[in-house]
Amino acid sequence: MSLPTTIPEVLWAQRSHEEDGTKNIIYLTITAPDCPPDSVELQLEPTKVHFKGSSKIKTFALDLELYAEIDVDNSKQHLSARGVELVLRKKEFKAEFWPRLLKESKKAHYLRTDFDKWVDEDEQEDEASGFSDIPGGGAQFGGGEDSGGFGGIDFSKLGNMGGMEGMDMSALQGLEGMNAASGGADDNGDDDMPELEDSTLEKSEAAEATLATEEAPEATAPAAEGETSPGIEEISEDKK
Repeated sequence: MSLPTTIPEVLWAQRSHEEDGTKNIIYLTITAPDCPPDSVELQLEPTKVHFKGSSKIKTFALDLELYAEIDVDNSKQHLSARGVELVLRKKEFKAEFWPRLLKESKKAHYLRTDFDKWVDEDEQEDEASGFSDIPGGGAQFGGGEDSGGFGGIDFSKLGNMGGMEGMDMSALQGLEGMNAASGGADDNGDDDMPELEDSTLEKSEAAEATLATEEAPEATAPAAEGETSPGIEEISEDKK
């Protein structure tokens, strides 16, 4: 049973240069995931790109006719799990971009601009060689073998930075003396709190006692029925 065939998505971007071939290139990414290397066919011609590859569920097939010629011998390719990445060198050195990727001006539904790699024509001067974007195709990020991976920074020179040399150490000793003369305050800068005077504590305790007395309700026990105070009984006996 043959697998269904489909045209893969293609992403592209470009650079141009009048002299440097590594900056006069076409970025091309053919999206064909999960195609084992033994199933991939890739052919480059001066004005054509042919690709074919099969996964377990479908076959990807693509034929491109380019706008202008490329330098096949100096172009690079890389097969990954997502598809094929190409860096195609333009044969003609020009400062201007190609107006389009394909020879025909008709829009291709599978073709997209690779915005991750695209720059405007007037913003490409400060970029490094485009061949560094292909694994094994250029210098890797960081420095060379002798740089330790830090872009060639000589850390031995950092000790010679200005600002520490020539510092008058006696000035630091003077600061220590000023700290000692100030009374040796602790690091937190908190002064000892003065203790409360005894008279203040006594006044406070007396005020609290007075307030408690005023708020307490008066307790008067009512006299029991039938009882007469001793004073009243004495007056009654004298009258008799």
